[in-house]
Amino acid sequence: MTRLGEYLKKKAISKATVANRTGISRSRKSELTNNPSTHLKAKELYLIALAIDVELNEILKEVFKEVKLLA
Repeated sequence: MTRLGEYLKKKAISKATVANRTGISRSRKSELTNNPSTHLKAKELYLIALAIDVELNEILKEVFKEVKLLA
């Protein structure tokens, strides 16, 4: 499971609901939440934030929490 998948699971958000509200297909949504090698597009993340009514920065911080600047 990806960090996005974990985030949505923690928030108890239905994949089907997100797919319906965003226009992101269920198959793409499944890839985004289950396949760690899938690349998430900024537009997709923004649509998901709108669909679940959370601030974009909240999802960004959770999904990309391992990203750090080089020392």
